[in-house]
Amino acid sequence: MLYRKMPKNGDNLSILGFGCMRLAAKADGSIDEERATKQLQYAIDHGVNYVDTAWPYHMGESEPFVGRALTGGYRRKVKIATKLPSWLIEKREDMDKFLNAQLAKLQTDHIDYYLVHALVGELWDNVEKLGVADFLDKAKADGRIKNAGFSFHGAGEDFSRIVDAYPWDFCQIQYNFLDEKNQAGTKGLEYAASKGLGVVIMEPLRGGNLTRTVPAAVQEIWNEAPVKRSPAEWALRWIWNHPAVTVVLSGMNDESHIKENLAIADTATPGSLTAAELSLVQRVEKKYRELLKVGCTGCQYCMPCPQGVNIPLCFEQYNNLYLTGNTDGEKFMYAARLGGAVGLGTPAYASLCVQCGECAEKCPQHLEIPTLLESVVKELEGPGFEERVAMARQMFKQAGQQEVKE
Repeated sequence: MLYRKMPKNGDNLSILGFGCMRLAAKADGSIDEERATKQLQYAIDHGVNYVDTAWPYHMGESEPFVGRALTGGYRRKVKIATKLPSWLIEKREDMDKFLNAQLAKLQTDHIDYYLVHALVGELWDNVEKLGVADFLDKAKADGRIKNAGFSFHGAGEDFSRIVDAYPWDFCQIQYNFLDEKNQAGTKGLEYAASKGLGVVIMEPLRGGNLTRTVPAAVQEIWNEAPVKRSPAEWALRWIWNHPAVTVVLSGMNDESHIKENLAIADTATPGSLTAAELSLVQRVEKKYRELLKVGCTGCQYCMPCPQGVNIPLCFEQYNNLYLTGNTDGEKFMYAARLGGAVGLGTPAYASLCVQCGECAEKCPQHLEIPTLLESVVKELEGPGFEERVAMARQMFKQAGQQEVKE
């Protein structure tokens, strides 16, 4: 494992951090605690020393899980990062209430890296007015937090003013080769670094969109490289190529992915990609922009939908429709996954949307979700949808009965 120093405090942090927003889950969506604990502890045993969670992750169950998973000596091996839910703050006292509750959930007496969560300009203005600077100063002074930072999901023009508004120790931004000019982007990364902030990266694989279903046209470009790498390795190495990056978070929930990411983090040094390799990544980025329909990262901030729509899964299937080019196959998978054939058996398709707009207000990518869901309905439901749902239900029912017999 390679390590990089946090500029202001000298902490030697693993360049790969374990993100706890997408933990291994059971069929009902709850955390598969036994498997997720083994995964997290395996990563720590192999050098990861930065663990990131937050109040809303896994419907509030991520922080308690992390607290339990880090017993038996693992807590002292890592730095814990968690976040103040900025959108829930109505008065100064709320800040202490949330922090104290998080300390209890995490079974610890201090948070190593504490962030004001998911800031956009208006949210920052609100918490600043309510006294967040005083809160952070006092929490650092009494030892409940060691380092203060913020995570950002806003427009680029707001990033620098938030950086300048408080003596932050670090920040967390969304960054990957598709997001150089989105949100904070490369300009924000370099600005934060110029101010001495450590920079933690989230969504390095854009919620798995850069690796889950790799279009043939994209894979053809990757195949041109003399040095063969997986799409995940290309994406991670591209970020670690930037010396201003301190830690890259990965929401690792598959054993093979954890092993692959750990192996990449053994050798990914700044400035290690050649000019030809960087040019290759630029070509891949251009090709993805031609193919992707929705810039959803699957972060789940839009959830739960009051009408039961699984918004991230709708968009995943919508993107897959264009990434794979398999129209019939993706329409069937949409019917199976959103029509209730798989999982809990509860329909969660896009046409359940009533255009209330609640989701759009929460989206850190600022997507016009209700409008996009209309496009999902048009292209993935339509004629034959009910028949595909019925067929999928019958198929998965038979598969389940066969599994029981065997």
